[in-house]
Amino acid sequence: MAITPLNDRVLLKRVAGEEKSAGGIIIPDTAKEKPQEGKIIAVGPGKLEKGERLALTVKVGDRVLFGKYSGTEVNFGGEELVLLREEEIFAVIGE
Repeated sequence: MAITPLNDRVLLKRVAGEEKSAGGIIIPDTAKEKPQEGKIIAVGPGKLEKGERLALTVKVGDRVLFGKYSGTEVNFGGEELVLLREEEIFAVIGE
């Protein structure tokens, strides 16, 4: 079974954060902040405006930065994913 977001929404998986601090201290899971970086795994067809579809500027496979409290967390197939609108994405991370 697959998930396809509607309209201008994207589905992404958070990229794991650092296990150690800059000083080499191991950070326990309870003290870690949720990463604000993710990899897009599905995109919707685009925003419908005045009867026309406006294509999204992001695509599957892009690594992006998004707000700490953006989107809706969903659990699908045992994975924690984030569903959010394209406008909640701040930047695409280049290679």
